[in-house]
Amino acid sequence: MGGGDFTVTVSRKEVVAAVLPVQEYWLPTSNLDLLLPPVDVGVFFCYKKPHDLTFGSMIGVLKEALAQALVSYYPFAGEVLSNSAGEPELLCNNRGVDFMEAYADVQLQNLNLYNPDESIESKLVPKKKHGVLSVQVTELKCGGVVVACTFDHRIADAYSANMFLVSWAEMAQSKPLSVLPSFRRSLLNPRRPGSYDPSLDDMYVPMSALPPPKAPQPGDDLLINRLYYVTGEQLSLLQSLATSKSNSCKRTKLESLSAFLWKMVAKSAVTENANQKICRMGTVVDGRKRLSSGDEVKAAMLASYFGNVLSIPFGKKTINELKEKPLSWVADAIHEYLEGAVTKEHFLGLIDWVEAHRPEPALAKIYSSGSRDGPAFVVSSGQRFPVSRVDFGWGMPALGSYHFPWGGEAGYVMPMPSPVRDGDWVVYMHLSVGQIEWIETQAAHIFRPLNSEYLNLSNSD
Repeated sequence: MGGGDFTVTVSRKEVVAAVLPVQEYWLPTSNLDLLLPPVDVGVFFCYKKPHDLTFGSMIGVLKEALAQALVSYYPFAGEVLSNSAGEPELLCNNRGVDFMEAYADVQLQNLNLYNPDESIESKLVPKKKHGVLSVQVTELKCGGVVVACTFDHRIADAYSANMFLVSWAEMAQSKPLSVLPSFRRSLLNPRRPGSYDPSLDDMYVPMSALPPPKAPQPGDDLLINRLYYVTGEQLSLLQSLATSKSNSCKRTKLESLSAFLWKMVAKSAVTENANQKICRMGTVVDGRKRLSSGDEVKAAMLASYFGNVLSIPFGKKTINELKEKPLSWVADAIHEYLEGAVTKEHFLGLIDWVEAHRPEPALAKIYSSGSRDGPAFVVSSGQRFPVSRVDFGWGMPALGSYHFPWGGEAGYVMPMPSPVRDGDWVVYMHLSVGQIEWIETQAAHIFRPLNSEYLNLSNSD
């Protein structure tokens, strides 16, 4: 598979600010924002060559729409600074968004999308140097276009970024915004007095309690990035295998695919006494619906809330158990650890837990658990990723995907909807070389390398 050996030339860099002046002010981070380390998230969209637009006119549309969208999404035009307690705060000063125009001497159909390390990383997704959001728009040899963003995860989760991306596309098409973002931090205020379940001490950890990060050693199993597609038929098959006969309630497709991956990651472990080691799997849970439980007014406010409303509960089992037990047992284990975290009390308790530990920074324990004490990875559902709605006026993307080599010791997996076939998923994986090789050897019939044939790109000229 070729398509990684190409050059990207940046032809222009500028700063796009909100079209209306913004009153400078400080927006505090919420307690849930404070659980995020300073990591950046990438997201990109590939478009076939439009019939009647030049690259210059597309750039004009994107910049004008971005300047309009930033009026409502002004945190993306600000910058993160530390307050006197050392905590991050957002200065909403309309410094603007770094916006780069580039050219890549490769055709869309020849991009090696299966291997984003070769085709996307440091080439098509920008490295953010300033501010909260950076954008790079790249023209391809065939006239196709890649629109990519990198944003500070401390300011926005994927739900928030998705809202922004849809609004940006709506502005480009002169449509009214379907959602106006809310920055109402009081929705996530701690309780007085606060209280939390002691189980949160197993899920989150103050950074001072973490061992120092290990320096990379020769022979380390490094984390790499890959993109696959999984057919709807395979997902249905996994779902039926993951639902035990005694269970009247069907396991979800996400639980089923997660259970299959948990078994695969466990089976790939080849260290000494591997069977006795623990393998951890976490699931990212969005708290917007959980926090509003039954309160319609609060539900409407949280549905448009911009920021982080996430928790990462995880399960731990011995590698031997995960290898030997059936898929339905593993899926039940996932369902069990999720049950405790999909509640209003879990999120209220998490907000109070952060309050009790401030200003000491903390993070999800699974983020920093990796090879040292057995393999670990996190699954984050991208099923609400609105790929088809990120249409700036020249058609739906041929592909949209998050790109998140997050810097933790644990792996990260995100399934997203396929842009070409209802029911199929595109799956982003950030796992170790050994884990990827095992999955590709043992489960090639399920995880198929994403390619231009599947995405119907061969007619992109």
